[in-house]
Amino acid sequence: MHNLFLVLVVFNYFVCNAQKNNAEDYADTIDENELKEMLYVYASDYFGGRETGERGQKIAVDFLKDYYINQEIESASGTEDYFQKMQLTIKKKEVNTENVVAIIPGSEFPNQYIVISAHLDHIGTIAGEVNNGADDDGSGTVAILEIAEAFKEAVKNGYGPKRSILFLHVTGEEKGLLGSDYYVNNPLYPLEKTVANLNIDMIGRLDPKREDKDPNYIYLIGSDRLSQELHEISEDINTKYTQIKLDYTFNREEDPNRFYYRSDHYNFAKNNIPVIFYFNGTHEDYHRPGDTPDKINYSILEKRTKLIFHTAWELANRKERIKLIIKY
Repeated sequence: MHNLFLVLVVFNYFVCNAQKNNAEDYADTIDENELKEMLYVYASDYFGGRETGERGQKIAVDFLKDYYINQEIESASGTEDYFQKMQLTIKKKEVNTENVVAIIPGSEFPNQYIVISAHLDHIGTIAGEVNNGADDDGSGTVAILEIAEAFKEAVKNGYGPKRSILFLHVTGEEKGLLGSDYYVNNPLYPLEKTVANLNIDMIGRLDPKREDKDPNYIYLIGSDRLSQELHEISEDINTKYTQIKLDYTFNREEDPNRFYYRSDHYNFAKNNIPVIFYFNGTHEDYHRPGDTPDKINYSILEKRTKLIFHTAWELANRKERIKLIIKY
């Protein structure tokens, strides 16, 4: 009996450590060189600044669709070959555009969803100058693609997520969060089954206004607004895996920038879905032609992407879905 007990202890030790290391193994597939290679394409002049409804935005959605096809990640239910099509009214004009939505179904709780989002559009070409939007939001877009690849690799090895992961690339963000608004009003999966939204909007550069010039930071917004549990999970995951300085400067209710209300997570938050908004802060090239891929800090982009992956992994694989618990 004693020997059997020891065998069981050793077996459980190796099983637990294998499980623990899986997340790190797949996070390690997120690579700054791959992020750089994709971003130099996605934020190239050929995409013309990706203005909603324009030719460059159509090139962008085809790029995203082709990526998911190549990764063998399936299209979301209710889409037309990955595209959630819509007609938006922008400056009194009817514009045809689309979200791009892919999914990795959960193995245990397939009807619960973690939504990872970023906006695929930018502000286009103005006065003959292309606004490439490498940081805004090419950085978030390629981060999602690397996260999707990491989860798919886990699936191939038999460690697919317990909950479904939805990869949501929304259109029309620069026109007023229109693509994400369309999604929550026409959800492909029930909002009441949506566990959390991790929204990525500008994570590739540094905020020049920070007194602390250490690049190892990320601004987090909204993590404790609807679920204190989500906030604590986020903190714990960072301590365990990435050790990035989590800065809550812009999470304050009195923040004059009101960033909490200015990216796509807000449409999920309005529907009582816990959110985290990942953000590097603005810089001199915000909404200007200088937002180009050569100015991205790819090593910190990789690290921030790994933080988001680890957070999504934990939310997808924990026994219980997170609860709407607010700390007063």
